[in-house]
Amino acid sequence: MVKLVVDLRQRRVCFREALTDGFKAYAAQIIANAKALAAHLAQGGYRIVSGGTDTHLILVNVGIKDITGKDAEAWLNSAGIVVNKNTIPFDGRSPFVTSGVRIGTPSVTSRGLTEKHMATVGDWIIRALGSRGDETILAEIAGQVCELSNAFPIYDWRL
Repeated sequence: MVKLVVDLRQRRVCFREALTDGFKAYAAQIIANAKALAAHLAQGGYRIVSGGTDTHLILVNVGIKDITGKDAEAWLNSAGIVVNKNTIPFDGRSPFVTSGVRIGTPSVTSRGLTEKHMATVGDWIIRALGSRGDETILAEIAGQVCELSNAFPIYDWRL
């Protein structure tokens, strides 16, 4: 019973927050960032499943570059960029390997990144995938990701 009361209170807080102008701006920025990142990846030669996005997610066909989703996920994770391998329509690979990756933009938006930063993030993704697991390149990108993350902390601990 106590958990149910807490859950209901949390839901009221979430819904109240979702009605604010600040939340609406945040949600719009998430989508703008996803569109910008998808466009940059498409310019880099990757096919965006469905031709683009109208949401917070991008589904990228990495198989077009003869890369598996499993490898792309591991390489990008080593570079400090978290994605998930994901099947794509008519995927010939198993769900454990896949031909796609799923990229979301809420976390970078929560840090304060905007469309202008998505070109940098897109360049990192393209470079990491192009490295085909080269540890030196992935470590270099990870350092750059860390620098940007430190410049845009999730929480300002100075408050």
